[in-house]
Amino acid sequence: MFRILAIILLGVLTSFYFFPFEFAILPGANTKMVMAGVSLIVLAMNLAKNRRASINKDFLNISLIACLMSLTGLASVAYNETNDYTYTTYIISMWVWLGGAYLVISCMRWLHEKVSVSLVANYLIVVCVAQCIIALLIDNYPAVYNFVHTYIAGFDWVGFEQLEKGGRLYGIGAALDVAGLRFSTVLAMIAYLSVKSVETSNHKLTIWYLLAFIIITIVGNMMARTTIVGVALSCVYWLYASKEMDNTKVLWYYIIGLGCVTIAITTFLYSNNPIFKEDIRFAFEGFFSLVETGKWDVSSNEMLKNMYVFPDNLKTWGIGDGYIENPYSLDPYYTGRRWGGYYMGTDVGYLRFIFYFGVIGLALFISFFCKTTQICIKRFQGYRVLFLMIVAVNFIVWFKVATDIFVVFALFLCIGEDENESEDEVMLHTES
Repeated sequence: MFRILAIILLGVLTSFYFFPFEFAILPGANTKMVMAGVSLIVLAMNLAKNRRASINKDFLNISLIACLMSLTGLASVAYNETNDYTYTTYIISMWVWLGGAYLVISCMRWLHEKVSVSLVANYLIVVCVAQCIIALLIDNYPAVYNFVHTYIAGFDWVGFEQLEKGGRLYGIGAALDVAGLRFSTVLAMIAYLSVKSVETSNHKLTIWYLLAFIIITIVGNMMARTTIVGVALSCVYWLYASKEMDNTKVLWYYIIGLGCVTIAITTFLYSNNPIFKEDIRFAFEGFFSLVETGKWDVSSNEMLKNMYVFPDNLKTWGIGDGYIENPYSLDPYYTGRRWGGYYMGTDVGYLRFIFYFGVIGLALFISFFCKTTQICIKRFQGYRVLFLMIVAVNFIVWFKVATDIFVVFALFLCIGEDENESEDEVMLHTES
């Protein structure tokens, strides 16, 4: 009983890290920041006990790249005489994420004795499924809605007013493209681990993975349609993995069978629940448009097309304009052109970074994630494809919105190379 309670509490702690938010009684400090502070105490205790708490060269290497990126942002801000310091402190943000991740992994190590890539992935899967369920409860039950709004002040990057205005579903800390990005990475994890579970004949685990995939796909798209990136990438991986597997039919039997059941349940709810009907039409607007009009049309398509605005001078291409946020929200003395949303009216990740600190800063940011991916692959060679899919999600989503996938990598960076279990051992251990 104590172990079950401890696992639930660890899941909550993982959610606090993965989807940070601010409590109403502690405004201004989100859960990620508090966890990073607590991790300093844990780190000091581990250092005193001579455990795995030293900073190795991998952390130093990615810190160096993050520092160079921060300095590039500072140079752009200073040269352009702006006051947008969003990415000048990225090195600090990186270490805050690492601090929160260190606390989560330390607690996992205490509870499970050994931490593995698949163990971390399983916790993230459960957290995302829980967030989807919470989002549905908030949307359908006023008591849950009032409870959340009473004790939670908001998320660390968006307030409830903006979410209510957009009419989007949201969980506790999970909303909009931030949720979409993290749901997409978790869907990639599910796709990868489901294949491994089939290879080890752990069919019960395969079913659970696919059920989690279905829940995150449906409700995740209701919260943020960016989730579709993870769905598409997972399907591509399943097709790729099918060529390498001996028992391919088993995986596709499960996918098709559970898919048919899901379609039947979804159709019933669509016909009998007006709220669900509205949410599902938003989640899969493009598919409904294709069926009803013969043309793929999403309300945000035209908006996204208009956001592809490129710099018109070499200075901006090189070092940027020093703005990533809307100048009118930051600089009271700004008298230039007005835009809706962010600087230059674009939300596209690649363009926002170029406008902020030019191609130089963008190249450093890309290098940062490539180096982080390389480190994870080197440590856990059996999960090479998984880490490539995770970083691919980030680079694909950048065509739509500016995001940061380091929150996912930070967890794996805190796992020791020697303590990760082999894939087969993990699946057998989970089954037992």
